[in-house]
Amino acid sequence: MRKIFVIFSLLFIFGCHPKNEKSTPIVKLAATSATPNPVRHGKAKNVILMIGDGMGVSQITAGMIKNNNRLNLERFPIVGLHKSHSSDNLITDSAAGATAFSAGVKTYNGAIGVDPRKKPVKTILEECEEKGMATGMVSTSTIVHATPASFIAHQPSRKMYEEIAADFLKTEIDLFIGGGKKYFDRRETDERDLYKELEDKGYYVSDYFKENMSAIKFDPNKNFAYFTADDDPLPVASGRDYLYGATRVSTGFLNARSKGKGYFLMIEGAQIDWGGHANDANYIISEMLDFDKSVGAVLDWAEKDGETLVIVTADHETGGFSINLGTTQDTMVTEFTTDYHTAEMIPVFAYGPGSENFSGIYENTAIYGKIKKALGL
Repeated sequence: MRKIFVIFSLLFIFGCHPKNEKSTPIVKLAATSATPNPVRHGKAKNVILMIGDGMGVSQITAGMIKNNNRLNLERFPIVGLHKSHSSDNLITDSAAGATAFSAGVKTYNGAIGVDPRKKPVKTILEECEEKGMATGMVSTSTIVHATPASFIAHQPSRKMYEEIAADFLKTEIDLFIGGGKKYFDRRETDERDLYKELEDKGYYVSDYFKENMSAIKFDPNKNFAYFTADDDPLPVASGRDYLYGATRVSTGFLNARSKGKGYFLMIEGAQIDWGGHANDANYIISEMLDFDKSVGAVLDWAEKDGETLVIVTADHETGGFSINLGTTQDTMVTEFTTDYHTAEMIPVFAYGPGSENFSGIYENTAIYGKIKKALGL
C-alpha cells in the first residue's frame, strides 16, 4: 500500500497543476537510452578513479542539457552521495578533498597527503605500488596541482609545487600526464633537473614541445611521463584536446604494464572547477563535456575488460552554480552564489566489481576504504 501511495503521490505532483497557474512549457529533449550494465560482484583487478574537480549536480545537469539530454554518466548502475567537508572547514578545498579519497583521512584545507598534524599518510596509489600493481595519473591541470599531488606527495601546503614535483621521484608511478613541466626542469628552490632525473630512472619522458601524443611509441617495459604544458594547460575551448587521448592511452598502457597484477589510475577533469571559480557557465559546460567524453572511453574499456571498477566523483562543487527559469537547450540562464566552493553533497557513480559498495550516503573518506575493499588490499 505504501508503494502505491508514493506512486500516486508522484503522479499527482508531476501531473497536476493549479487551475489558475500557468504551467511552464516542457522542453522536449532527446530520450536517453541507458546502456545495460549489470553490477559485477567480486574482487576488482583494476580501479579507475575519475575526479571532475568542482563538479556538482548542476554542472552535470548543464552539460547534459547542452548535450541533447545525454551524458555517459547515465550509463552507471550505481549512484551515491559523499559528504565533502574537511577537518577544519565545512567547505573543503581540492587538497583536503583529494587526500580524503587517496588516504581515507579528513585533513585541513591545503594539506597534501598529510593528516591534521601534518604527518604523512600512505595513499592508495602508494599501496598499489607496494603490491606490485601499475599506477598512473592524468590531469588537465599541472600534475603537481592539489588533486593529483594528494595521491603521490606529502607536503603541508598545496602551494609547494617544487617540493611536490620532487615527491614524484620517490614513488615508482608508472605513468603521469599533465602540465607543470617548469616545476621539474626550471626550479627556483634548488638546481635539480627532475626531467633528467626521471630519464635516469628509466622513464620515457616527453613533452608538448617535441611531439604529439599520437606519435609516441609506448614501451610497456618503461615508465612514462608526458608534460602537456609548461604551466597550466589551456582550457578545452582554447584548444586543449588531450584528455580523451590520454585516457585511452593510459588504460591500455597500464594494462600492459601491470603484467596481470592490475592497476590504479586517477584521471582528473580539473578545469570544471576553474569555470566555477570564473563564474563562467560556458567554461563549465565545455569542460564537463570533455570530461564526460573520457568517462565514456573508460566505461567502454571496463565493459570489455570485466575486471575494472570505475568510480566517478568530484572533490566539491564550485561556484554555487544554478540553472534557472528560462533555460533551454540553446540558451542557459544561470546564476552563481560564490566564486569559491560550496558544501553541497557530491554524487558518486560506480560501475564494475565492487560498485555495489558505492551506493548510499557516506563521508568522502569512505571512498578510499571502498576502493581498498574492492581490490582486496
